[in-house]
Amino acid sequence: MRHIQRCALMVVLSGLLLLTGCAPFVENNMIEELSPVIFWSLEDAGEGKLTISTLVPPLIRERKRILKLQVDLIKQGGRGFNLLYYRELKAGQLRMLLIHEDLAKKGIDSLLNNLLTDPDISHRLYLVIVKGSFDDYINSQLLRQENLDYFLYRMLKHYEKKNQGELTIVNLHHFMKKLYSPYSYPTLPVFKVNNENFTYEGTAFFKHDKLIANVKQADDQIIQLIDNDHYLKFLPIPELSVAVGHIRSKVDARINEDHSSMYMHVDLNGRIEEYRGNENILEPGQLAELNQEIKSYLEKQTTALLQKMQRWKVDPLQLGNVTRTPFSKGVPEQEWMDQWEKMKISVTYDLHFQPLTNVNP
Repeated sequence: MRHIQRCALMVVLSGLLLLTGCAPFVENNMIEELSPVIFWSLEDAGEGKLTISTLVPPLIRERKRILKLQVDLIKQGGRGFNLLYYRELKAGQLRMLLIHEDLAKKGIDSLLNNLLTDPDISHRLYLVIVKGSFDDYINSQLLRQENLDYFLYRMLKHYEKKNQGELTIVNLHHFMKKLYSPYSYPTLPVFKVNNENFTYEGTAFFKHDKLIANVKQADDQIIQLIDNDHYLKFLPIPELSVAVGHIRSKVDARINEDHSSMYMHVDLNGRIEEYRGNENILEPGQLAELNQEIKSYLEKQTTALLQKMQRWKVDPLQLGNVTRTPFSKGVPEQEWMDQWEKMKISVTYDLHFQPLTNVNP
């Protein structure tokens, strides 16, 4: 009888451990013996291998250095780092994953799925596409800027929080959600690096998990304007010598019944922040002419960008969702992409800009 009671007690205790998420194996979590990592940098090493690197120590006052390994698996890299450093490296504070563009072009689904299912890694992990050698940049800046890896993480966090359209910011959760959603093609920010600078360049478009193309400058501004929660803090247009700020946009996209053409209308509210042209925009007539020039410029740029998306066979704006109705789930995704590639596009803008005023008495 006692034997049965003991067995029953063990079963109950095991069940409680599983329900509360407690593992029967205890890891070494002495803070003096740990070193949490802030970023991993991944590059394609050829023949299915990866080059993974990180910076140690992350915050404590010791001389920093890059750890770099060639591996077959990401988890193999985590284990290998521990054999190169006297503290155990923990991924619990991993905040950035920097992926070289050559690796992204081959597909990153398997890499990200491994991170997504790792209970130690946050789903708010920032994903970044890098053009150039990030390791060379870190090495050149180690003596110039203390805690550089933490600085880069805080920069990404700031732009994600403010969400003012200056940068595309994407975390692991957002990317994977878009990857497995219908009519959805993920995007990631692209940074160009050299020995001196880590500079935002634009937005990368993915077809499934493979990088297809990226846009920058004017095209990236259009993406921010119509796909970044419909708010843009600042929109400079050097071609017209004007800058518009505090823009809120309302986008309405419609597709005709046979899916042969799409009409997009964008309603903009904002104000003119700076003008260095030759017109006197304090005069209503000349202000109206400037608004018409801005309208024509935005319509032309937006149409050209959408046509590029057609050629690249991507739909980062999720326009395929327009085919869905309360009584229809929409056309199959491959059929939609065939239609999208051949669709005629018409774009119009309506501008409601406050004029540049003289604030001097």
